Amino acid sequence: MGKYSWLWVGLGNPGPRYRFTRHNFGFLVLDELASLKGLKFSQGAYQSLVSAYKDAFLVKPQTFMNLSGEAVAPWSRKLKISSERILVIHDDLDLPLGRLKFVPKGGAGGHRGVKSVIDALGTKEFPRLKLGIGRPPQGVTVREYVLSPFSESEIPLVKKVLERAVEALDYLLEHDLPKTMSTFNRPVD
Repeated sequence: MGKYSWLWVGLGNPGPRYRFTRHNFGFLVLDELASLKGLKFSQGAYQSLVSAYKDAFLVKPQTFMNLSGEAVAPWSRKLKISSERILVIHDDLDLPLGRLKFVPKGGAGGHRGVKSVIDALGTKEFPRLKLGIGRPPQGVTVREYVLSPFSESEIPLVKKVLERAVEALDYLLEHDLPKTMSTFNRPVD
């Protein structure tokens, strides 16, 4: 293993148009971590913004969501980090807003960013931090919904989720994934 023991990847789409959208929840978590810990992201290789926190290397792919794996796979090779130590942080339609959930592995569940990472790594054996966004209301397509910003009424809960996610990431650096799962896989208060 190299200098870093974790590769944390926040999924999202680059640019101001997508900044506060539901699909950018992964980016928002890493942005919150950076804000609270005084970190800065800089332009890195493989079309990504990068930073580091303790022994975690942080990546925000700038490839657009559906091509996220194009940044993740080369970073994992360069840093010599196995898939079991690549935490992908992303939005999840099957969880309600206010829930975050660590899982040790799994399929894409229809999430194209996660599918891209699976395809690029050649495995489903990597942990995720799923951030609930709930299902779109009647008459709104999934695409429209995930690319829409959080509503004003949702912002206080989004802030709580972001704070809780940063707390969970800090905890993960000191504990194993099962202990982190048992501590944080519940609704945000």
